[in-house]
Amino acid sequence: MTETLAGPVNGHPSIKIDLLKVPVQPAPEPDHPADTRKVTEAVDRPDNPLADWLAVPDMPVLPVWARSTKSIVGTVKAFARLTWWHARFHSIRVPKYLVKTVLLAARGFYRATLGLWPTLSAQDHTAAVKALRAQCKARPEDVELAVRLQAAHAARTESRRWRFGAAAVGVAAAATGLMLADPVVQAGMSAAVVAPLAYLGRGKETHLLDQGAPPLKVDMSAQQLNDALRAAGLLKAGKGDDDGPKVVCTMGPVRDGRGWAVIFDMPRGGGKTASDVLAKREVIAQELGVDEIQVIMSRVRASKGGNAGRVSMWVADDDPYLSDPIPSPLATMDRFSIWDAVPFGQDARGNRITVPVIWQSMFFGGLPRRGKTFTQRLMTAAGLLDPWVRHYVADFKGGQDWMGMRHVAHRLVLGAEDDAIEAFKAFLAELLAEMERRFALLRGLPTSICPEGKLTPAIVEKYRLPFIFVTIDELQEAFLAVDDKVREQIVDDLARIARRGPAAGFISNYASQRPDAKSVPTKLREIITIRCCTQVTDKTSSDMVLGSGKAAMGADASLLSEDHKGVTVLVTGPASHATVKNDLLTTAEFNSLCLKGRKLREAVKQISGDAAGDVTAAAGAAGVVIPPVLSDALDVMRHSDRIHSVDLLARLVNLDEDRYGDWDFDKLGAELDAAGVKRTTKQINIKGKNLAGYRRADLEAAVPEELLLAARTVEAPPSTSPTE
Repeated sequence: MTETLAGPVNGHPSIKIDLLKVPVQPAPEPDHPADTRKVTEAVDRPDNPLADWLAVPDMPVLPVWARSTKSIVGTVKAFARLTWWHARFHSIRVPKYLVKTVLLAARGFYRATLGLWPTLSAQDHTAAVKALRAQCKARPEDVELAVRLQAAHAARTESRRWRFGAAAVGVAAAATGLMLADPVVQAGMSAAVVAPLAYLGRGKETHLLDQGAPPLKVDMSAQQLNDALRAAGLLKAGKGDDDGPKVVCTMGPVRDGRGWAVIFDMPRGGGKTASDVLAKREVIAQELGVDEIQVIMSRVRASKGGNAGRVSMWVADDDPYLSDPIPSPLATMDRFSIWDAVPFGQDARGNRITVPVIWQSMFFGGLPRRGKTFTQRLMTAAGLLDPWVRHYVADFKGGQDWMGMRHVAHRLVLGAEDDAIEAFKAFLAELLAEMERRFALLRGLPTSICPEGKLTPAIVEKYRLPFIFVTIDELQEAFLAVDDKVREQIVDDLARIARRGPAAGFISNYASQRPDAKSVPTKLREIITIRCCTQVTDKTSSDMVLGSGKAAMGADASLLSEDHKGVTVLVTGPASHATVKNDLLTTAEFNSLCLKGRKLREAVKQISGDAAGDVTAAAGAAGVVIPPVLSDALDVMRHSDRIHSVDLLARLVNLDEDRYGDWDFDKLGAELDAAGVKRTTKQINIKGKNLAGYRRADLEAAVPEELLLAARTVEAPPSTSPTE
């Protein structure tokens, strides 16, 4: 007796058990251990007539393009684009088609005339007349034959007269009707006459419409794919007429948007995996006749029905990253929750890319002037729109990029001068102390409130523990400004924050312009979870930012060119990466978000630290205008109480070269005097150098006292302890 248990289940064939061959086991005695029982053996019975049918996997019944809404929409759009192309192609050839129609109609009229001539000329009667005439010549004395000839001739003449007359009347009537009819009717009648004549005039080699096909920049077929893989050494060469092993395409190649999509399995027995295919991206692109930036490849994991040899490939018609930048949706938002993934950009196929930043640390690297800072600011901008995020910002370039953060940042370090480096050391010490304080607080909370030892939305607001967003730009400038011992200490502190800080609500956002071992220390780089890189010079530099071996997996920022400004390679996990066209958030929009972020924090009393002493913001709230040079001078002197004029002017130029680039000491002095600055002394002694300069106290004295007091009275209340 055989029993089928189930099937197929989860892709496995049915299990059939021969009950006659299965030994029946008695129930175990209480003193017998459970592991002494025999295991029931499943015996396959091929004589089951349903065995083969039950073993057939559940294959999709819909074509590839109809299996998802996105694919259907893409196919409809592609059909619309194809229809529009054909409409334009044929519309500009209408004059040519009209001329060809007239010529074909003329040929058709000639052919129609040849076909109708035997009828019009009564050739059937003519043949009879000719036969009788020949008989009359042979027998002229036959009177009856002559009468018959005369009657036949009369019949032929009458027939011709009626036939030609009817044709002439028909043509005349048609011409008269055409002349007297409305233009629309004339056009219809003309078409009714010309169309059949043109059809009659056609030939096997003659076509009225030109055969147009939209030119494809890239063409792909299964044969081309196999040839490319074989040329790359991924498929074995065949012998004789046999091409050799071939890939198995589980989808495509099919048109997908502005490119070709295909999913294929490497053949078994060849020893090549999907990872081997990804490593040969450049060779495959060359064999397909495209640039490697147009070839997007990735492994298909088991969670999506893949295996170690399955590859998803999309080949774009042209460079998909040269389109116009997409405005960041953050620019128009009123508020954003840092618990949500941050809008980041879109990939080559137009899919939106978002990046979760909670419990993460980030590193941005790449060559200068490729959009690195703009990309890094997208992350910080998301934190601006959440009032329960406290910002610590250090910009060692000291320019305009991060100046707007003075309205929001709890701590803001600008520049890489000695006073800025000392402020940065205090910055790190404060962060480490806050991190330890938070861990002590979280350890003291019951598991009912803090089940995982991490921040929750309820803990953030109840204990006033905002997320701490640590943004550091141009990190290499800080490393170059200190000796090796201090550099090691800074690296250790940053690594501690990136490694342990996420659980305490710290989000690290680091960036460096020079992707080398000194600027991107291994100790720091290897613990960063999210990495992003703009264009670099070679694969080694790309791996320096994105991680060792990432270029071989397809995450290679050296493939980007000078034209790919604002394009980055994003790595979010060991096997997750994408090349992204980043959203554009301009400096003006970022500064506007800083002001919006200040208002959000004022509403929940989360303005603290350096932002609490922001004189410019206080002046704006009071409707008082402070001269820009005075505000900028206070900003560049935020870490020092005195400065030489030469250094002050250099920092102002670095801050805003367009405004201060052509200033000299006389103009600087005149503008500060006009702003109300009265120097208590003109000479400033700093480290033994006695030069002309300014004291910060003199600059602050030029600001209305009530503004200074207002700026210093908005400090956020301290965090609440668990016992409270």
